[in-house]
Amino acid sequence: MTSATAAPATAGQEASGQAAGGPVVAIPVYAGVSELELGVMMTVCRLCGGEGAALTVNRSRASIVTAGGLVSTPHVLYAALPEPAGLLLPGGPGAARASRDPLLRAFLAGHAALPTGASGSGALLCGEAGTLTGRVVGGPADLEDTLWGFGVAGVQAGQVVTDGPLMTTPAGLPALQAALHVAAHVWGEAAAAQAAEQIGYRPL
Repeated sequence: MTSATAAPATAGQEASGQAAGGPVVAIPVYAGVSELELGVMMTVCRLCGGEGAALTVNRSRASIVTAGGLVSTPHVLYAALPEPAGLLLPGGPGAARASRDPLLRAFLAGHAALPTGASGSGALLCGEAGTLTGRVVGGPADLEDTLWGFGVAGVQAGQVVTDGPLMTTPAGLPALQAALHVAAHVWGEAAAAQAAEQIGYRPL
């Protein structure tokens, strides 16, 4: 979706706008992130909370190249991010490398209690941050063995799984379910349902 690569406002503009306008969902981004999953997450947040309701974050504001070759500039640095109300973690072929970033790991560990949606290999970000310990998780079937290595209570490979505030999903379009999960916590069930209707999503 093109929303993943739209030119963002400056960090100051986004932060001040959110302070007046409502809660923020943080979306850590990295080289090799899935633009499909990122775009779905950004779209749901925009439909529920308006422009600027989701902020992409990285240790640098240097542009990154997504898995499909698109260029995206993170909205803010971790240090400039307003306190988030939820987290969304898109996957992508760069997730394994990104998950070893100490700054990202510390950020996720410090916000483990927030409503969180991780799609595809985005679960690796949680795993390396230690926030999967004792949880039942879903996610891609090809990551089942890796996920067991994070001290989880169970892995339901290829499934969408909710355990407490955390939802983990397979890669691709199931990122929509992760986004709606967080949106329901942050903006309410009615707002999430309306966003799903606007997108044309019908739960099975």
